[in-house]
Amino acid sequence: MTEKEKAKAGLLYDANYDRDLLKERMECADLTYELNLLRPSQTEERKALIRKMFGKTKEEFTIVSPFFCDYGYNIEIGENFFMNMNCVILDGAKVVFGDNVFIAPNCGFYTAGHPLDVEDRIKGLEYAKPITVGNNVWIGANVSVLPGVTIGDNAVIGAGSVVTKDIPAGVLAVGNPCRVIRSII
Repeated sequence: MTEKEKAKAGLLYDANYDRDLLKERMECADLTYELNLLRPSQTEERKALIRKMFGKTKEEFTIVSPFFCDYGYNIEIGENFFMNMNCVILDGAKVVFGDNVFIAPNCGFYTAGHPLDVEDRIKGLEYAKPITVGNNVWIGANVSVLPGVTIGDNAVIGAGSVVTKDIPAGVLAVGNPCRVIRSII
């Protein structure tokens, strides 16, 4: 089993020393570098680069630079997707966003996690768990979404939240750790 296959299966894999994964991350880093150097008015060029990088896009989307990700091919975005500046997606596993998702500045979506065992960490091992964000979701500024989290349709995540567990549909959730405050539907 390759390290990439291990990552896809949610197993510990070598993210730091595997030549194939290092090559893929470098290719993506070059694409994000190129994207981040484009003028905001170069919308068609920007969209073309994102389509080249991401696993799946719909027609209408905006990603404001700077933007950073690990591989790109594990990212899927829905229609009318908006991500503001300075966001990071560590996409060792799938990160899927539904339609009408709005993401404020300085947010991070982190599929990567590291073992508690120090020897495994030193070896460069990590795991990746997918993140799923439903339709019509608004995520406030400075939100961190951690590995394995699903955010339901029509949810709002308040600014500064650290989302460590699944958030159901139709709720306002805030805090560190993020928790449901009330229903909004």
